[in-house]
Amino acid sequence: MVTFFAAVLLLIGGYMVYSKFVETVFGIDDSKPTPAYTKRDELDYVPMSWWKGSLIQLLNIAGLGPIFGAVMGALYGPVAFIWIVIGCIFAGAVHDYFSGMISLRHNGAQYPTIVGKYLGNNMKVIINLVSLVLMILVAAAFTAGPAQLIASITPINFTVALILIFVYFLLAAVLPINRIIGKIYPIFGGILIFMAVAIAGALIFTNQAIPNITVENLHPGELPIWPLLMVTISCGAISGFHSTQSPIIARTMKKESEGRKVFYGAMIAEGIIALIWAAAGMTFFGGTGGLQDALANGGPAGVVNEISTSLLGTLGGILAILGVIILPITTGDTALRSSRMMLSELMNSVFKTDGKWKVLLATIPVALPTLLLATIDYSFLWRYVGWTNQLVATVMLWTGAMYLLKNQKFHWICGVPALFMTGVVCTYIFYAPEGLSLPYGISLWIGSILTFVVFIWYIAKIVREKKLKQSNSPVHVA
Repeated sequence: MVTFFAAVLLLIGGYMVYSKFVETVFGIDDSKPTPAYTKRDELDYVPMSWWKGSLIQLLNIAGLGPIFGAVMGALYGPVAFIWIVIGCIFAGAVHDYFSGMISLRHNGAQYPTIVGKYLGNNMKVIINLVSLVLMILVAAAFTAGPAQLIASITPINFTVALILIFVYFLLAAVLPINRIIGKIYPIFGGILIFMAVAIAGALIFTNQAIPNITVENLHPGELPIWPLLMVTISCGAISGFHSTQSPIIARTMKKESEGRKVFYGAMIAEGIIALIWAAAGMTFFGGTGGLQDALANGGPAGVVNEISTSLLGTLGGILAILGVIILPITTGDTALRSSRMMLSELMNSVFKTDGKWKVLLATIPVALPTLLLATIDYSFLWRYVGWTNQLVATVMLWTGAMYLLKNQKFHWICGVPALFMTGVVCTYIFYAPEGLSLPYGISLWIGSILTFVVFIWYIAKIVREKKLKQSNSPVHVA
């Protein structure tokens, strides 16, 4: 249990110390008017209080990610605690902060737009496609999953449940942000926090033996930690999906100094939630072996339901049902909303249209494939979300590094985690079953070589920026 408490304290300390350093490097300026005022349209650009924005951001980026992902990551043992803490403080929260703040500095621009500005138009085209695919996969998976659960516990059949959820998705995607999202999301965000705190309290006060990190139990099992753990636990450590959600809240912020609380703070809160559920997964079933059996029988949803009901009784059962139904829905709808916003920006460069027609034209192309994909097994869809998600995260970190480099700031705070995640995604795609399924040793070699190539590109960018700076410096003549 000492390891668990230490991990929580480190995350809190990371927010109190490292987030201020990150904010200083970025350089906030509250005298600059934010897009919520300069581009106010009562649809996406609407000023909101920071606490409401923080709760909405937490719900947007979390959903079931820090619950299901952490429970699956618990199979790797206490090493999961290390990844959540280090990943969250130095990669995930930095990723979320820069995705939100760079968007804010560019009038609430969407993720592909800011990627194009700092990594070039070719990368923008690729990321537009990858991001939209990720959004559609997430929205489809988070439509099908809750619909299946509703069909299993109520008289409503799967098709009807699917249609009802999807109609809600459409409303949340096209209505002004303060109509649905701004009103009910802070409540659901509170439920997510209460659920995690209640589970943590039950683990502590029922004297559950949360494992500590030791040499013997650091990583039980045969699955390699690298790079599988970094893809299994994404929400709670670092997740590219967040970079598509941060611009939604960037368009509602009243001043730049709120960014640390809204973006960095929400990610730290998600990390703590992931820690709690990872601890519950390792502890409740008597070790990783028992957890693996439970996952084989009931999947992550069954594991969450059993833990909640056993530790919290009737309240736990209600919370589990609310969580497994409401949380993915509240992530799926904002996935659809952000993809609508991305297409709106893309449409601006093709033809001009304004108002309601633009919203509808941007929603239909993402809504139809989402509905079609939602009719297939969502667990199959989820297999392809993991790598795509971390690829998006890696590109966002490189975007942050280039932003800082071009502005002559300490770019390594984004560059180092970007290199780390480059190694993760390059190795994973060659090793994973949904990738090329190559032997582990070969995958490591290929991943390392590709990461080294990217590192050389990074150094070349640094050298080039230094030369540009020198050439633009005034020459003093004696």
